Amino acid sequence: MPAKPTPDAAAAPPAVPAASSAVPSASSVVPAEAVAPLIRGVAVLQRLTEAGGVLSPSGLERATGLARSTVDRITATLARMGYVRLDGRDVILTPRLMELGNAYLSALRLPALLDGRADALADELDESVSLAVADRDGIRFIHQATRRRAMSLSFRIGDLLPAERTAPGSLFATEWTKDEWRQWRERRAADPEGARFPAVPPPHQQPAPDKDFEQRAAESAADGWALDDQLIEPGLVAVSVPVRDPRTGRIACAASVVSHTSRHTAADLRDTLLPRLRTAVRAMEDDLREAPPAQPAAAPSGLATWTGASKQELGREFVESLARGLTVLTAFGEGRARLTLTDVATATGLARATARRALITYEHLGLVRARDRVFELTPRVLELGFPPLSRTSLPEIAAPHMAELALRVHESTSLAVLSGSDIQYTARVATSRIMSVNIAVGTRLPAYATSMGRVLLADLPEAEREWGPLRPLTRHTITAPAALAHVLEETRARGHALVDEELEEGLRSIAVPVRDRTGRAVAALNVAMHAARHTAEECERDILPQLRATADRIEGDLGVAGRFTRVLQ
Repeated sequence: MPAKPTPDAAAAPPAVPAASSAVPSASSVVPAEAVAPLIRGVAVLQRLTEAGGVLSPSGLERATGLARSTVDRITATLARMGYVRLDGRDVILTPRLMELGNAYLSALRLPALLDGRADALADELDESVSLAVADRDGIRFIHQATRRRAMSLSFRIGDLLPAERTAPGSLFATEWTKDEWRQWRERRAADPEGARFPAVPPPHQQPAPDKDFEQRAAESAADGWALDDQLIEPGLVAVSVPVRDPRTGRIACAASVVSHTSRHTAADLRDTLLPRLRTAVRAMEDDLREAPPAQPAAAPSGLATWTGASKQELGREFVESLARGLTVLTAFGEGRARLTLTDVATATGLARATARRALITYEHLGLVRARDRVFELTPRVLELGFPPLSRTSLPEIAAPHMAELALRVHESTSLAVLSGSDIQYTARVATSRIMSVNIAVGTRLPAYATSMGRVLLADLPEAEREWGPLRPLTRHTITAPAALAHVLEETRARGHALVDEELEEGLRSIAVPVRDRTGRAVAALNVAMHAARHTAEECERDILPQLRATADRIEGDLGVAGRFTRVLQ
């Protein structure tokens, strides 16, 4: 019988190299009750985030100062949780990790309430619009509506910028206390170049004196708006207006219009776009005022049981205290923004003592704020993987799952989207066979004669289906519109499509839809093979269950990644 799992010891952790994400909330002294493995695990996730989502174990060893054996145990635990993928010599962040940042954004509610207004303003102005919240002496993005141009913005949701180099920063500084101003000056003195903010380049000129930012904050307080005239880098300009919480009157977030000097000067932003930004902000504040109270979403369940089972299965390679500590963050969410210790313990199934030590650890790391025995997440939670993962595309999400599928069924698998009356291949994993299906990413094929096309056409209302001229590509191709319509209705009812030598003689394929959070089929996944290797019956009996299970895993990751970001197809 496996040994009973025991908590990891909470000995003081080794030092972790200083970075913006690793700065403790109040003191550099580690509380006696802090969970050392949790501190180490958070450090690993932060270093992976700063590296763009990929590092080798040896790279993590150097970046964190942890022993290689410790890094291996932490990454094995994170892989078990689905937060990283171990691929050869690399540790890679996965979309599942975004559930931690989603917990913060859900609890905050601002993205869900205001992103529609921000997107509409971006469309109206044909400029990028962002929403940002204060994070100590910096700002952190919670929504981005960007314009796709050859020269476009690269900021991501979760990126941290120094307050003094942004327009929102001077707005938030209008509410700083004397102690907060003191902390800002100390940070400036210790890090004048802003090395603690990896999302922004070093200043393109000598860092401005403190008095310059103090003056801009004073002007923002008087004007009610702020301007960024190439503070981040040459050519980048922005104008920002505060969105105030109707209950407290304090700044809830800052809305910004961001452009380039080739399109607008800073003065032009102020004179022509500021009035429209203010109109949008007034509507945002109305939305906040009229928003009904948040209804608590279902809290995660069975997490403590799952971590215990994982410990028994993997033994010492599974750091149970790290896994249990990370589940504490998922206790928060919409309608669960402020939780007591009892709330957290109940939501996670953890013992109160375990939940308490995790919360103490997070408060030390600046990920949780405690007020009157009530806990809430801080924007710093977004440092746990959100910036690099917020730009993840559907093909990137699907690729590792497709590779596993191809390995299991020993056949090629592809992902495609609908483009008019064609499908376009967006991802593909081929197998090594003498006779194999040879199709490149980017290839377009007529949707009516392919399994993936039929799955996607079947998901559309009948009036929206486009299939173009129905030409006989082989002697098996369905070319009668009524017959094709009947096949599509069957496909819709069965949830999959099997196409037998209609696109090319000897080619058989089976496909299922990949659906987003709304249930819409945004892509299709198939397995294709030579007809001699599997009969149609074998495809449905042996391959279809594997195909559906893979689509389910892709949809799970897509649901997490697409909750507050746009996943490119």
